[in-house]
Amino acid sequence: MPFISKRPKLKLSTQDIEQLEKIRNSRTESLSRVERSKIILLYYADETVSSIARQLNTNRPKVERVLDKALELGAIPALDDLPRSGKPAEITDDARAWIVSIACQKPKDLGHASEIWTMKELAKHIRNHCQEAGYPALSQLVKGTVSKILSKIEIRPHKIDYYLERRDPEFDFKMTQVLHVYKEVELLKSIIKDKDEPPIAYLSYDEKPGIQAIKNIAPDLPAVPGKHSSISRDYEYKRLGTVSLLASIDLLNGRVHGQIKNRHRSIEFIEHLKYLDSYYKDDVKIKMILDNHSAHISKETKQYLKTVPNRFEFIFTPTHGSWLNIIETFFSKITRTFLRKIRVNSIEELKNRFEIYFNEINEMPVIFKWKYKLDEISIAN
Repeated sequence: MPFISKRPKLKLSTQDIEQLEKIRNSRTESLSRVERSKIILLYYADETVSSIARQLNTNRPKVERVLDKALELGAIPALDDLPRSGKPAEITDDARAWIVSIACQKPKDLGHASEIWTMKELAKHIRNHCQEAGYPALSQLVKGTVSKILSKIEIRPHKIDYYLERRDPEFDFKMTQVLHVYKEVELLKSIIKDKDEPPIAYLSYDEKPGIQAIKNIAPDLPAVPGKHSSISRDYEYKRLGTVSLLASIDLLNGRVHGQIKNRHRSIEFIEHLKYLDSYYKDDVKIKMILDNHSAHISKETKQYLKTVPNRFEFIFTPTHGSWLNIIETFFSKITRTFLRKIRVNSIEELKNRFEIYFNEINEMPVIFKWKYKLDEISIAN
């Protein structure tokens, strides 16, 4: 007498069959979903449980569980595991809060030598002190669990993010003065014509010290098609010394006034001022945005300014507010382009190449514009 299954037949829609066949033939679905789709399709094709188990090299209880779930919930829901209650949490909310409180303290404040935690040291400290704190369940805590707990609330005791405290009590006032200059530049551009000589020259000035002159020990080897895709350079090099860049950007036309000096003292700053004085017409007021470097406010600088009364007007950026000076953008560009991987045979060559660079960028000057918070500034103030 042939075997007759007591398990009901499985009814599948055309859409269910297409989806199950797609999953069965998939190369990206999980193995469990692929296997379950095969079980359901084979049973739908009137295969017995034992036959299905043999064909798929599995056992009867697994096949029966899949089929029972498909008959109860449907074919497609049977492909996935049902949600489970899971193992009860051994680490209570109070214990987690205690772990976080420890992580938010510096190790040195808890008797350790380190300044910041590593996950290993933090887990070790928690294990050593969990009994006295009343959380004995943490005695087997590992660093991975600590990391997961802290990651959920985005606490990173092994990292340091830097900030800059405002130490200038007049920061907002000085920032507003600088932004007023940028606003004046914007308004002046809108009313003067290209051929008109503006009555005021607006300059953004700063120094970039410590530019290194580096010499190759061996010559660079050029790229060779089919053999070497890039320039080859010897790892060793020789330091020849440093120079300082003193530069001003004309905010109206983008022209860069750059000078390369061995140092950046008051003497060199005054030389730059004299150059600007000779470059602009006598009736042009020169407004300069600059920082509070000692050379800018030295006795020597003040004495020179007395010899050219009403010629210059300095607008100082606030302390730790050099980011307000547009020329910092130009210095960043220099670092990322012209100075990147540069090699020279002498300091004089470095100076000469700077001169060539200034001539190149002044052929097609770029006008730098300030946008941050500029709409909040009213020139009437």
